[in-house]
Amino acid sequence: MINRRAFSLGLVALASLAACSDPSQVTRAAVSQPSIDGMTRALIALDPSVDPEEAARAARISHEYAADLRVQYKVTDPPLIHNAKVNSGIRERGLCVHWADDIEARLRHEHFRTLYIHRAIAPPRTSFHVSHSAPILSARGQSIFDGIVVDGWRESGTLVWAPVRTDEDYNWRPRTEVLNAIVEERARRQARLTQ
Repeated sequence: MINRRAFSLGLVALASLAACSDPSQVTRAAVSQPSIDGMTRALIALDPSVDPEEAARAARISHEYAADLRVQYKVTDPPLIHNAKVNSGIRERGLCVHWADDIEARLRHEHFRTLYIHRAIAPPRTSFHVSHSAPILSARGQSIFDGIVVDGWRESGTLVWAPVRTDEDYNWRPRTEVLNAIVEERARRQARLTQ
């Protein structure tokens, strides 16, 4: 069994060693036209109501903005090491919630008519696994489970996208559902402590 505190300290130690990397040398993540094209096709396939131009624009913006965020966040390491840098104050931004907030805000700026932007959280599966946030794109009227995950964090700025139902790495849930469950669990713990 992994000791979470020891693991966290190990990540901070690795982040401290990696802090020597020069953030001015961060390169923009690769943007793959085949990936953009594939995401465009996946968005169009969500529903006949999806405007192909909107799908193409959403796919291009998602890929390009994730690549730009890598530079803005000064990402020089894999995601968990970068998280340790953020949590220890070496870097300002770059947690998955930052990627999700910023990509979601950028997509909302487009005012899509036929696409809808959801927010999802994948709760931890084990005591070691961390929760994860990402926006989901679906056709208007569809649930998050019918949509496409838009994840810039997982590959440090190289966009990962996948249909929610086939994303084997995370069990995506609506954000409000997960946050409500956290509040309820805290209330149960507090009630047990006061008994």
